[in-house]
Amino acid sequence: MELIDNAIDALRFKDTVFYKEDSDLQKRYDALKKLSEEYSNNNDLLSELYIVKKGLDGENEISYQLKKAHIGMYVLRDIKLKYEDLVAQIDYIVITPVYIYYIECKNLVGNITVTDKGDFIREFTVNGKKIKKGMYSPLRQVEAQREVIRKIWESQTSTVTKLLGSNKFNYYRRVLVVAANPETILNTSRAPKDMKYKILRADALVRQIEYDLKNRDSDDYLESRKNMEKMAQSYIDLSFKEEIDYYEYYKEKYGNNINVSAGDDLKDRLIELRKTRSNEMNLPAYYVFTNEELNKLVEIRPKTIEELQRANILSPIKLKTHGKSIIDEINKTSSIE
Repeated sequence: MELIDNAIDALRFKDTVFYKEDSDLQKRYDALKKLSEEYSNNNDLLSELYIVKKGLDGENEISYQLKKAHIGMYVLRDIKLKYEDLVAQIDYIVITPVYIYYIECKNLVGNITVTDKGDFIREFTVNGKKIKKGMYSPLRQVEAQREVIRKIWESQTSTVTKLLGSNKFNYYRRVLVVAANPETILNTSRAPKDMKYKILRADALVRQIEYDLKNRDSDDYLESRKNMEKMAQSYIDLSFKEEIDYYEYYKEKYGNNINVSAGDDLKDRLIELRKTRSNEMNLPAYYVFTNEELNKLVEIRPKTIEELQRANILSPIKLKTHGKSIIDEINKTSSIE
């Protein structure tokens, strides 16, 4: 009778309940945003703000998609779990009447291709130049996070339950990688068959969950809403929080690099050049040069492209894209001095 009651309850429950909705990325963004208003000339800080904002936008897009669902689920955002010296940070845990999903969010600029060997290749354009490079597999990343959860489960489960449930652990606890940038083209046509359904765009997330539930095995047990809430609470109980004052953290990280010497005209001019080129090309400032590279430019003061190249301060792409402008600024400053 309980099985029937649970099934009826699960089928009637159609809401998306955000059991935990706060995000570490939001706290990072708020701190960086505040600091950026105080120290508007720190381009490394502004670059980190840009990166954190992209990640936060990606997470928010997944929240938006899940809130539109009409499935019946409990959602936890940004959960950190620990087993001995292993730590798992999971962007989203989605608990449905049958399956639990561990979701890794990626909000990258550019397109992503998954090869027949399961490798991830990212393609994007910088200053008109197409760049193609490999990237760490987010699928392997979230699978490793699931293994941490498995170890926690095994440490808290009886021997009999482990023997009965171990072979079904991954079946009921599924992993997904979600590309949240709506402009990203995701190509999984050559990906291994068992990977294809695990890598998807944000707008396909709910459809995948619906498909899984519709095509579940006939003997799959349907959890009641009450049990789903208990599962959500169990993750909260197992999770840990890092009490970090991100405002102070980022202030200490970037504060010493913010102020420039009032008498160093070259440094002032190069910072202005970096800001101008960053705005003109719609790039993060560190794509022009970082603060560390700035200090080396001021110290060495190369007068020609050849000298700049020999100094090995900038990457070949930065040298080709910004080298002439940098040299012109240095020589202009030299003539003034």
